[in-house]
Amino acid sequence: MIEAPKDLSSSADRDLWDVVVVGAGPAGSNAARAAAQAGAERVLLLEKSELPRYKTCGGGLIGYSRRALPEGFDVPVRQRIDAITFTHDGTKERTRRDKAGDLLVLVNRAEFDLALAKAAVEAGAVLRTGATVSSVDQPGPAAPVTLNLADGSSVRARAVVGADGSASRIGRYVGVRCEQVDLGLEAEIQVPQAVAAHWANRVLVDWGPLPGSYGWVFPKGDVLTVGVISARGDGEATRTYYRDFIRRLGLEGFPTVSDSGHLTRCREEGSPLSRGRVLVAGDAAGLLEPWTREGISFALRSGALAGTSAAELARRGRTEQEGGASDAGYAAAVEHMLGVEMQAGRSMLALFERHPAFFHRVVTLIPVAFRLFADFCRGRTSPAKLIRNPVAQNLLRTLPKPKPQDAMEAGR
Repeated sequence: MIEAPKDLSSSADRDLWDVVVVGAGPAGSNAARAAAQAGAERVLLLEKSELPRYKTCGGGLIGYSRRALPEGFDVPVRQRIDAITFTHDGTKERTRRDKAGDLLVLVNRAEFDLALAKAAVEAGAVLRTGATVSSVDQPGPAAPVTLNLADGSSVRARAVVGADGSASRIGRYVGVRCEQVDLGLEAEIQVPQAVAAHWANRVLVDWGPLPGSYGWVFPKGDVLTVGVISARGDGEATRTYYRDFIRRLGLEGFPTVSDSGHLTRCREEGSPLSRGRVLVAGDAAGLLEPWTREGISFALRSGALAGTSAAELARRGRTEQEGGASDAGYAAAVEHMLGVEMQAGRSMLALFERHPAFFHRVVTLIPVAFRLFADFCRGRTSPAKLIRNPVAQNLLRTLPKPKPQDAMEAGR
C-alpha cells in the first residue's frame, strides 16, 4: 500500500495544484507520472479505493502496452505466453505455438496498477486514496478547476486529467460520447497444480456464438482468468455463453476467487477529449481497440499524452500565457496515435461479426496469418497496419461480398 503524505489535510486540499489526475489505473498513473516528468511542479493523483484493489480485466499486456511503460519499470509478470489455443464456439480446437515466445505477458491488475501508482509517486506525484470526485466546477475556460469530493473537501488545479474508468464522472462532464458498449463477464478461478500446469504459458481464445463475441482463458499461476465479452444488448445470451464456456472447459467445480461483470465503452468518432482545462484519457475517454476491446495500451498511451498536455496547460496557467484554454494539442495527438487504430478496429470488428469462422480458419491454418496475429500481440504491427497488409488484403478478397441489406446495416 502507498501511504498518502500526512500533511495532505483539508487546508492543503484548498491549495492550487498544477495537475490533478482522477483515477489511479494505467491511464491515470501514467498521466500523473508524465505530468511530473514534463515539469508540473505539484501533481496530485486521486483514487477512490485503497491500493491494491481488484480490477476486472484479463491482464494481458501486448507489445504496445509494454513499450508505453515507464523506463525501467519492473512488470509484475504472472505468466509469459508463447502459445495460443483457438476454438470456434468450443469446437475446432487448434493450438499455435510461436518459437520466439513472449507473445503476451500476463499480470494481476491489482499488482500492476499498484506498481504504476508507485512509479507516479517516484516521479514526484502525490497519491491520495479514498478520494471520490462528486462534481466539477470550472468558472471559465482559463480559470482553475475545482474538484468537489464526496467527503466535503475540494481540490483546485490548473489542469485536470479524468482517468476514472468507463463509468467516468469526468467523462460525463467533458461530454464523451460512446457508440459501442459491450458487456464483459469474468471469473478468477483457483485451480490445482495439474490444471495450472496444463495451461502454463498458453492462452485460449474462443470465437463466440454471438456476433462480435469471444471468450478467453488467461493463466496466472494457480489462478485462471476466464471471461467472455459481447454486445451489451445481448445480456442474457452473453451470460449463457459465459456459463457454457466455463462448463465446457471443465472449470465449474473449482473455487471462484472473484466473479464480476463490467461494461466497456468505445468512443464515438469525434467525441470530445477535453473541456476547458479538463482532459480525459483511457476508459474515461472511451479509448480502446473496438475489435479485441484491448484497453491497457490505449490507457497507457493516452495517459502519457494527457499528462504531458496537462503539464503544458499548467505552465500556461502559471505564466498567464495566451492559449491557456486550449487542450495543448492533446486531441490532435490522440487522433494521430490512437484514432487511426480505432478506425481499423471498427473495420476488423465489422468483418469478424459477419465471418468468425473465416477468422478462425485463417489464423489457425495459414502460417503467415498467425505470424501477423503474433506480430500484433508483440506490438510489431497495429490494426491499421494489419488491415493494409498485402497478405491480409488478399485473404479479405476471398470473402463473399455483403448483400445490399447487410451493407446498409453495416453503415448505420
